[in-house]
Amino acid sequence: MKSEIRIIGIDDAPFTFNDDKTDIIGVVMRGNNYIEGVLHDIIQIDGLDATKKCEKMITKTRHYTQLKAVLFDGSTQGGFNIIDTELLWKKTKIPNITVTRKHPDFKKIQRALQTHFSDWKQRLSLLEKGRLYKMKTAYNPIFIKCEGISFSQSKEIIKLATIRGVIPEPLRIAHIIASGISKGESYGKA
Repeated sequence: MKSEIRIIGIDDAPFTFNDDKTDIIGVVMRGNNYIEGVLHDIIQIDGLDATKKCEKMITKTRHYTQLKAVLFDGSTQGGFNIIDTELLWKKTKIPNITVTRKHPDFKKIQRALQTHFSDWKQRLSLLEKGRLYKMKTAYNPIFIKCEGISFSQSKEIIKLATIRGVIPEPLRIAHIIASGISKGESYGKA
């Protein structure tokens, strides 16, 4: 795999549950060291528009035909606005990889969904769809799901895109930009 492949990392901005909407930021990078573009859109908190907005963000960028992977910080944006990674793959034909630091507690997630959403079964089904892989790193393991790409290729892309720690640079930078826009200064881990 070439070290200069174009990857987009997408993350949401910090928000409160009193907010109706939040920003999502996409960062297009070559490998782990050269930012080629920053993209922006707005999604509903706990809404149903994250997949469509991410699809639009990906397909409308001038980098679309050169993108080799989409990285997400988990399967949700803006609370429980769940990304349908299978549908996103079908619509964009760009492999996508979700990255999380912790193994999801699906029982806890189910209770939260049941409490707040009448369509909780559909949302839970989306979250449980696909295989969750544990990837060893030099630090703590991370957990990934991949669509349109194998686990071994996903590991290669994550290793290629990571400079320090465990989070790939396109995601880390998307997080920094999103939190800086939302809070006035970036903070926290991606």
